[in-house]
Amino acid sequence: MRLDERVPEPELMEEPAQARAYSEADFAEAHQGVVDGLLQRHPHVVGAKRVVDLGCGPADVTARVARALPAAEVVGVDAGARMLALGRERIDRLGLADRVRLVALRLPAAPAALAELGRFDVVVSNSLLHHLAEPAALWRTVQQLAAPGAVVHVVDLLRPVDDDAVDELVATHAAGESVVLQDDFRASLRAAYRPEEVRRQLVDAGLDEELELVVVADRHMVVTGVLHHRPPA
Repeated sequence: MRLDERVPEPELMEEPAQARAYSEADFAEAHQGVVDGLLQRHPHVVGAKRVVDLGCGPADVTARVARALPAAEVVGVDAGARMLALGRERIDRLGLADRVRLVALRLPAAPAALAELGRFDVVVSNSLLHHLAEPAALWRTVQQLAAPGAVVHVVDLLRPVDDDAVDELVATHAAGESVVLQDDFRASLRAAYRPEEVRRQLVDAGLDEELELVVVADRHMVVTGVLHHRPPA
């Protein structure tokens, strides 16, 4: 079947087995790639003081960011209670609880809730966009949380042309994973946006002049750049 339109998947992983399988899966290459890509494109973030990870899930990327940016306070934001519980286990186990805080928040969030978080020098997100039926909620949140001059680095999947291509990607990148994870990966690929769709989102949000979209792998794209504008009130 062609995938000219995305096939939405549930926003949250609420099944305990599903959440645990995701938390314990070996995403080291992909997740470290998020951090490495951030540092390669924006090396000055090593000195950042405040970082937010939107859609942090079980906080693997969050922890990797915290270790790479040793001067930073890092806030992970997610809507899933189970994922946050697993994330807190990881942060405690790694001894990062003094610098990493995980917060329950669902997008779109009220401006007052975002204001409580404050502004950030770096806004990171991995694999959140394809879960959102309202993608504009992510870009509004980025604008509201970014301090002037903040680095933005959003990584997500991109939707293949058809189900045959989905199956090929699952076989290539998840053959050794559990059936649960393979099914999740397949659903996420089908729910992902295409680069041209994300570029339209950036235009609609007024972010297209400051953020660039780059396809970085057979299944990943990154939206990255520096926001120089004043965040919206």
